[in-house]
Amino acid sequence: MKKNNILQSSVISGTLILTFAGIISRFIGFYYKIFLSRAIGAEGLGMYQLIFPIFALFLAVTSSGIQTAISRCCASCQSERQARGFLLAGISITLMLSLLSMLLIRTKADWFCRIMMEGMNGTSLLYIMLWAIPFAGVHSCINGYYYGRKKAAIPAFSQLFEQIIRVLGVWLLMQIAAEQGRTPSASDAVWGILIGEVGSTCYCVTALAFSKKDNKKKRQHISSQNTLSLWKIYKNLCSLAIPLTLNRLAGSIFSAVEALLIPLSLQTFGYTASDALSVYGILTGMVFSTIMFPAVISNSLAVMLLPAISGASAQGNTTLVNKTVRRTVQLCIILGFLCTFAFLGTGEWIGIRLFHNTLAGIYLKTLCWICPFVFLGSTLGSILHGLGRATATLLINLASSAMRIAFIWLGIPAIGLKAYLWGMLVSQIFASAVSWLCIRSAVAVNRR
Repeated sequence: MKKNNILQSSVISGTLILTFAGIISRFIGFYYKIFLSRAIGAEGLGMYQLIFPIFALFLAVTSSGIQTAISRCCASCQSERQARGFLLAGISITLMLSLLSMLLIRTKADWFCRIMMEGMNGTSLLYIMLWAIPFAGVHSCINGYYYGRKKAAIPAFSQLFEQIIRVLGVWLLMQIAAEQGRTPSASDAVWGILIGEVGSTCYCVTALAFSKKDNKKKRQHISSQNTLSLWKIYKNLCSLAIPLTLNRLAGSIFSAVEALLIPLSLQTFGYTASDALSVYGILTGMVFSTIMFPAVISNSLAVMLLPAISGASAQGNTTLVNKTVRRTVQLCIILGFLCTFAFLGTGEWIGIRLFHNTLAGIYLKTLCWICPFVFLGSTLGSILHGLGRATATLLINLASSAMRIAFIWLGIPAIGLKAYLWGMLVSQIFASAVSWLCIRSAVAVNRR
């Protein structure tokens, strides 16, 4: 019972720390999107948003799965030395994959623009973005290490630091552009991604170096029994990272397909290319950023649940797993419906007063019903990963994405963007329901 209480307290304290930092970061990011929408316009914001599916695709390849694998491996480590070994192995893999990714983007930038950015001339944006990939990878690995050790403070503050540095960097670039008589563009915003990643990585590396110095004496007393060979470290890490990476990669590919199809389908419905890009910018840059604002709590909970559930499952403690799942579902449902009713009442005001865009308010009121299921999806998916059910998560995410693509491909040309909004709702309900059933099945198997 004492171990259970310790486990729960670490999850709660970590969630509170991440939530606090996430709320502040989301506030900054929320007003940053408002600032961008006014500085570069809806079309420029749409162009900027088209970068993110490509960025997410390469992060999925280089670091997303590795971060989760580091977190799970570090959670089961008996010593700090083992955990550091998994961290360094993960960073080395991430840097190698990052260099290969940078080379691919540099040589195939025109292809990415033609295929994934609807032929837009975005090569200059890609050339800026590629430099952020290795920094984002190292930052992600260090965060995974701290999550696995149930130390959420460093990742939380690095998130805040990244957001602050990004916003200040873009603001400074736009001030320089104004002095030079140049109109701010999407490239200024992409420079912000690089500035933020460099700043947060420097912060994490510095924090890690100081903690390494503090723990030096402790590591000197670690026995040889608590060490793993370099081969076993890479083997254990890769056995977890590969399926997780394939999961994230598949999700990123489907997200990129969605990002590609939405503007194209809107043009089929009757929009011009410029109007379609503007609507896409409103949806992704304004509406989604607002909808996802309160999800910081469920996202923080999901991050801390993964190593906790992994450890409890490894010990065969199904009672704790069941209790955690029940409380998580209750919290997500309550939080989600509170957000839904709040957005129903304030959607038009947010669109008009904050974004100066009536369409954003209309979309916000339509899309707000997905809140409970978005919150449920992230936490239940994390629990499934903690239970070692990466394949189930992959299949659920693929089926959910396929549903949204079907609504985009078949629905938008017929009835407009409403089809995508309904597709989001249906796919999120499906993902939450199936994840819940898979968790119950996994816990029942572990109990036997």
